Amino acid sequence: MAVTTELPHADVAVVGGGVIGLAAAWRARQRGLEVVLVDRGDLGGGASYAAAGMLAPVAEADGQERALLAANLESARRWPAFAAELEDVTGLAVGYRACGSLLLARDRDEAEHVERERALRERLGLRVERLLASEARRREGALTPTLRLALALPDDHAVEPARVVAALVEACVRAGVRLFPGTAVDDLRALPAERVVVAAGAWSATLGAVPVRPVKGQAMRLRDPSGPGLCDHVLRFDGGYVVPRGDGRYYLGATVEERGFDTAVTALGLYELLREAGEVLPGLLELDVEETFAGLRPGTTDNAPVIGSDPDDERVVWATGHYRNGILLCPVTADLVADELTGAGTAHAFRPDRFRPAAVTA
Repeated sequence: MAVTTELPHADVAVVGGGVIGLAAAWRARQRGLEVVLVDRGDLGGGASYAAAGMLAPVAEADGQERALLAANLESARRWPAFAAELEDVTGLAVGYRACGSLLLARDRDEAEHVERERALRERLGLRVERLLASEARRREGALTPTLRLALALPDDHAVEPARVVAALVEACVRAGVRLFPGTAVDDLRALPAERVVVAAGAWSATLGAVPVRPVKGQAMRLRDPSGPGLCDHVLRFDGGYVVPRGDGRYYLGATVEERGFDTAVTALGLYELLREAGEVLPGLLELDVEETFAGLRPGTTDNAPVIGSDPDDERVVWATGHYRNGILLCPVTADLVADELTGAGTAHAFRPDRFRPAAVTA
């Protein structure tokens, strides 16, 4: 399918209207570039719609390369100012909550795992706090009485992706970015722009040689008719996580499935999420189910994003492959892309040429 709408010429065409594409378009426009953005569907209707919104560099530190950890920490540091700027420009809040996270253990094996996670993060210089079950339940009274151990991650917070999308769309409109949802592209050469930013998430590999694949995640949105209070922290446990929105709504996610572009919601997937969550937060099973859905995370072979100019086509700039950290890495990615577009790009670990085979020497 080619471009389905005749587009105006621009300095930059952004392909993909999730948080990464929208933020990159906004930042590029702030640098004085004429920008159009196209998306095959609704703006924010892909991975951004399905995202939990966790800003969790500490929880995600397990087994990461140091460069990715550093980027995650830096982007988390920027989020409060990024959220404040969006609200100042648009009048729209993004649901930023400095709520902290709890990593929970239900039995001896999980407690041993939590202890290893604590030791790793302490070696990395990250802020963590070991909590006995009694202290964890003092902080979150609805946790199961059989809880074994917990780890507090006070620097891991959350935003609400739907609100982030709405604010970014408004910021783009006010800045003069021209938006074209429902506009499909299968040939980047057809775009009338000097540079093209590919922020197409799990579909990025259909537009060029980039090792991005879809990773399915089933999840659900729940609501407590009596209002907020079931939990205030993000709760993480083996098999899932619960993200409170602060108003009686909760996000429960998410499976990790290598199923290609399949977005079917299955009884087994939802059952496993509810079973695991119910064992740590029994009251969750009394909530109303508002929505069930499945999204596609854009994964790469090393689970790190792809950001920067294509080594074979300098016209193309990649901004994809963020896997589970697209919301978290939004501020840093947008700035890196804007730098690349304005000639201020610097060396970093996420450039696409890292996937090239090493040169063979005689």
